[in-house]
Amino acid sequence: MAAKRIDLLSVPVDIIQGEELEEEILAMLAKPSAKQIVFLSVWDLLRARINAEYLVALRNADLILPVSKSIIRGAKFLKMPVPQRYNQFDAVIKVLGILDRHYKSLFLFGAHKKSLMTAERNVRFTFPGLQIVGRYVGYYPKDAEKNITQAIFKASPSLVLIGSGIKKGVLWVHRRRNVFNNSIFLWYSDVIDIFSSRKKRISPKVFEKGLEIWPAIFRNPLRIFLIFPFMWYKLLLLGYRISGKTGYQQPEESGTQAESDGEQTE
Repeated sequence: MAAKRIDLLSVPVDIIQGEELEEEILAMLAKPSAKQIVFLSVWDLLRARINAEYLVALRNADLILPVSKSIIRGAKFLKMPVPQRYNQFDAVIKVLGILDRHYKSLFLFGAHKKSLMTAERNVRFTFPGLQIVGRYVGYYPKDAEKNITQAIFKASPSLVLIGSGIKKGVLWVHRRRNVFNNSIFLWYSDVIDIFSSRKKRISPKVFEKGLEIWPAIFRNPLRIFLIFPFMWYKLLLLGYRISGKTGYQQPEESGTQAESDGEQTE
C-alpha cells in the first residue's frame, strides 16, 4: 500500500501523494469487504477527539485524506511527516478517473432526484469507461434503508459515491461496513449537487489559500463561532509540542488490525 499513516493529536491521517492514488485505489479494490475513503477537516479531527465512535470509524477507514490547511500546519508544527492536502472535489475526479481507466463501476447515492439524475448524466458523459450500476436518492424514509443496502450489495460497485441527504455520512458507512462485500465508499456531502451544477465547487484560489471557511461563514454567519474550537486546536498542538507527543506512524497497519484496535478503544 502506498499510504503511510500518522496520528495527529491522536487522530489518524494518511500521507499519500497524488501520483500514488492509483496504486492505492487498485490495492483497495483487490481487498475483500467494504472499504472507506474519508476526507478529514480540522473540525472532523477535533470531533474524533471527543466522539469515540467517530474515532473508531477513522481508524477503520482505509484512506484518510486531509482537506484542511490547518492539519498540514499542525503536522509541521509537531515536526511530523507532512501529509498532502486534498481538495475534495478534485480528489473525487481523480478517483473516478482511475476507475474510468480500468473500466470499473459506480453507484451514486444521495441528493434529491433531479440532482441525482442530472449528476448521473454528467458523470456518464465525463467518464465513458465508468459503468454506473445503480443510484438511490438521499433524504429517504427510514423504511427504505433495507432496500438501499440490498441494492448496493447486489450491484457490488467498485465505488459508492455518497452525497447529501445521508445522515451521519462517514458513520453511515462505518455502521454498515459488515453488510457490504467489496465496494469502496466515499462520502462528500456536496459532490452530487456539484456534478448537477446545483452547487458551486470551492474556488481553487480560495482553497489554495486555506480560506474556504469564509464562504461557509457567509452562507451561515453562526459559523464564526468555529473560532473557539480552532483556538482549542492551536492549544492542543502547543500542548503536544511541549510534552513531546508527536503521534506515531503506522506504515504497515492493515484494515483488519485497525478494526481490532478500534474495537478495543471503543
